[in-house]
Amino acid sequence: MKTGGHSIAKGHWSCQCGVFSVTFIWSQVKRMRIWIKSLLPETVLRYLSQIRQIWFTTYAKESYSQEGEDMLLDRFLEYREPGFYVDVGAHHPMRFSNTFRLYRKGWRGINIDANPGSMEMFQRVRPRDINIEAAVSSTHQELTYYIFNEPALNTFKKDLALERVGGIYSIIKEVNIMTEPLRKLLDQHLPANTSIDLLTIDVEGLDYDVLLSNDWSRYSPEFILAECLELSALDHAKSDPVVNLLFEHHYTMVAKTMHTVLFRLTLPDPTGTSNEARMR
Repeated sequence: MKTGGHSIAKGHWSCQCGVFSVTFIWSQVKRMRIWIKSLLPETVLRYLSQIRQIWFTTYAKESYSQEGEDMLLDRFLEYREPGFYVDVGAHHPMRFSNTFRLYRKGWRGINIDANPGSMEMFQRVRPRDINIEAAVSSTHQELTYYIFNEPALNTFKKDLALERVGGIYSIIKEVNIMTEPLRKLLDQHLPANTSIDLLTIDVEGLDYDVLLSNDWSRYSPEFILAECLELSALDHAKSDPVVNLLFEHHYTMVAKTMHTVLFRLTLPDPTGTSNEARMR
């Protein structure tokens, strides 16, 4: 659930227009830093380094996710070689991204988002990735996409869209978009002989439909991040359809944020004990 703050990137247009300039400015800043370092004596550089270690961000971690999901992934993937992810509802190459931190560590993957024009920014910021402008649902069908002045709120669910209207948020456009099952997009775009290490889904109320559209016999990522909006606590797992669906495909819950659950694929228990029973 990407809820937008009005103090951060108010719209798709403003985000897009700023990408090139931000990238250019950052490259100039790095050149300036190198030049300044070349002018300073070694003793001064050591002193400044000590100040930075003590007072600034040396011991901090940068998180790009909305609820710290990338920090959870760090705990499970910290010592792994770079792998492959699929990010459905990717929204933005950096903002609210569960995969940008992995990208910076050498990972690559597939980014999918329905917002018209959204992939232009991905192509600039994340050129190693396969970036696809597409909508995903359980079947091939035409759905109405509700576009907000805050693109993080965009959704195909009319009831959810109407709930979000108010205050500084408003629907600025409605467009009809053809959707495709996830399995079809993976058939078309997943590189040959590539296994998916992580699937992350944030599609504003349609996470269950996206998962339902997967071919589990062919595509079973080791880790899955998905929104479970009906899951208020881990001991209420049976109340959420996403959890029940993933239990059926041999996944178990390993961590949870406010709205997102991290699942991990487990081998079927030889005793016949289900994931649901093991969670009790």
